[in-house]
Amino acid sequence: MQLFKTTSLISALLLAGLTHAAELRVLTHSSFAVSKPLLAEFEQQNGVKLSIIKAGDAGEMVNKLILTRANPIADVVYGIDNTMMGKAATAGVLLPEAAERKSGQPQLPGATSIDYGYVTLNYDKAWFAKKQLPLPKTLEDLTRPAYKDLLVVENPATSSPGLAFLLSTISAMGETKAMAFWARLRDNGVKVSKGWTEAYYTDFSRNGGARPIVVSYATSPAAEVFYSKEKLSTSPTANLLLPGAVFQQVEGAALVKGGQQAALARRFIAFLRSDAVQKDIPTSMWMYPVQPGIALDPVFQHAEKPAAHTTPNQQQIAANSAGWVGKWTRIVLKSGQ
Repeated sequence: MQLFKTTSLISALLLAGLTHAAELRVLTHSSFAVSKPLLAEFEQQNGVKLSIIKAGDAGEMVNKLILTRANPIADVVYGIDNTMMGKAATAGVLLPEAAERKSGQPQLPGATSIDYGYVTLNYDKAWFAKKQLPLPKTLEDLTRPAYKDLLVVENPATSSPGLAFLLSTISAMGETKAMAFWARLRDNGVKVSKGWTEAYYTDFSRNGGARPIVVSYATSPAAEVFYSKEKLSTSPTANLLLPGAVFQQVEGAALVKGGQQAALARRFIAFLRSDAVQKDIPTSMWMYPVQPGIALDPVFQHAEKPAAHTTPNQQQIAANSAGWVGKWTRIVLKSGQ
């Protein structure tokens, strides 16, 4: 009996040590929402305890990686996107690895692509129907008197979709013309919110605000139907896919340089690309799966997928985004000073 107790104690201590050693720290943006049963299944199959660390939006997440690079707080990161990949690469906070690449899939050089989506304009159908105002057909229309005080955007210095929208306008028009366009938007009453939550849930007229056009995502109209308390046959919002107003956002995962549990981190990245997770992503994080052949929920009929986009490459973003945001800030927020 004593031998049994001693053996049991040793086994318990060994198990406790293994459990502690097998913790995998996953840094994500605040929108990470893979279903709990899938995460639990990964833990069980790999004998690991996941520690999910949510760090705000993609920009905040990368900043946290940079600030903690001397003593990394995570082993693997998910949610880094093409607006922030260059900054992360320059800072040397990721472990470069050869990612799985398949033709036709959106890629994220320096990381493994997991999902993708589109930042674009959404509009409130009921507002435009009530006002009997024609929808704008170009970005330049938004600078005209008929559309004064109707648009809300996010600050590109503090918001990933805000930065994406700014980048799409620069990619379409060139820097000089784009900044002149933003000056005209400023004069026509564009409102700038700190982030997507404030813009969509406070300023957007669909949710009680005064602005019927908002920078959001191409999947937002489908999400409106999916989360509605009443059964809807059509979405109350729709996309306004104007030329120069669509940015393709690609999100990925990568090992954190200096992190631990590299083998488990690679398994977690493979898990994020598994059919089960790829099928879960569209109605949990409202992005498209990168893996081909994944059937989308029928609610995605309400999400018009853009046929084209104006997205700078990662090198252009890394080299110029800080300067572009600074110039935008001086023009839009400081009245051209």
